[in-house]
Amino acid sequence: MVTKLNEAKNRPDYILVLIVVALVLLGLIMVYSSTFALGYTRSGQPTYYLVRQAVWAAMGLDIMALMMRAEYHKWQKFSIVFMLLTLLLLVYVLLVGPQVHGARRRILGDSIQPSEICKLAMVLYIAHWLSSKGEKLKQVTYGLVPFAILIGIIAGLIILEPDFGTTILIVATAGSMFFIAGADLIQLVISAMVGSSTLLLIIANYEYAWNRLVAFSQDPFSALQNPFNNTLAQDTYQVMHTLVTLGSGGITGVGLGTGQQKGLLPAAESDAIFAVLGEELGLIGCLTVLSLFAALAYRGFKIALRAEDSFGFILASGITIWLTFQALINIAVVTDTLPFTGLPLPFISLGGSSLVISMMGVGVLLSISRGTREKTQEHDAPLGFRGRNGGARVPHPGRPAAAD
Repeated sequence: MVTKLNEAKNRPDYILVLIVVALVLLGLIMVYSSTFALGYTRSGQPTYYLVRQAVWAAMGLDIMALMMRAEYHKWQKFSIVFMLLTLLLLVYVLLVGPQVHGARRRILGDSIQPSEICKLAMVLYIAHWLSSKGEKLKQVTYGLVPFAILIGIIAGLIILEPDFGTTILIVATAGSMFFIAGADLIQLVISAMVGSSTLLLIIANYEYAWNRLVAFSQDPFSALQNPFNNTLAQDTYQVMHTLVTLGSGGITGVGLGTGQQKGLLPAAESDAIFAVLGEELGLIGCLTVLSLFAALAYRGFKIALRAEDSFGFILASGITIWLTFQALINIAVVTDTLPFTGLPLPFISLGGSSLVISMMGVGVLLSISRGTREKTQEHDAPLGFRGRNGGARVPHPGRPAAAD
């Protein structure tokens, strides 16, 4: 009987696996539908982008399986090194990365974006750091100040690329983890106000970002009413065509591969792929995707609540928040609920680094769902201004660690 209980305890969350596989398969279908004309134009092969995305998906599945089998406290030991290497990559891309459309975001051709790697590295390190602080997080000099410095450095490097969408996602995810770990609410509110004001001032210094913010406050179809206003037409073009594409599918959609609006839609295969999905699969397809992400969030937080220690709890919560926030921001942008920004839809949009990093995050979640086999002591991560502290004291309804 005990053996059966231990075996059940060490099983990964197979429902989460099925959810992610469903999202990846749907993503491959939509990538092919939105890129077969582009692939034929580029290489003479309609499946050019599909094959590339399928290779990344296969790689992601392999890495996800490996990370699932690893005991998740191992990532706690390497979180500092992982974060430092990621910061070096963020600096490297600013110095020698190729400039495309005024931004430096990729290395090794167009294959890898350090900002994508930073999402997982940040969650791992912040979970390690927060779980080592306990109640001292409520002290300004021990919790808020070093936390703000770290997130400020990361956000500053990504803004310089510039990539405002990823910056907002990372700050929102880190802030949510800080709150979950037990930080003082008043400090968080003040920090959010200061951070929002700072971000707004920075956006004002980037013309394209400011124009998107202004365009968001206007009617996206106003360009049709005033076609001679080139600035207005340029700023609202993508939003307008995204809404037209999304609304063209009706309830059931026009059918896979038969959408007509995607040819006019910028970034149809990446940032705006949810609009293509809405045209071809309709409201039913959109609700299916929303349901899958809602199920992913539910399983992720369920894993977090069952984690056996504070590190697992904060880490699982952070990964779930990151993936859920990114999906919500992408969908909100496509539906003109938020200003337009370039964030891919996890597991669905074209992009190798985004897909693999997202699946790596799920692999860590699955590792946490399997439980721990060894009790490890949580050490204080660097960046605090005072001495070292013992284990975290984050209250959560996790099950107690099994005796060895």
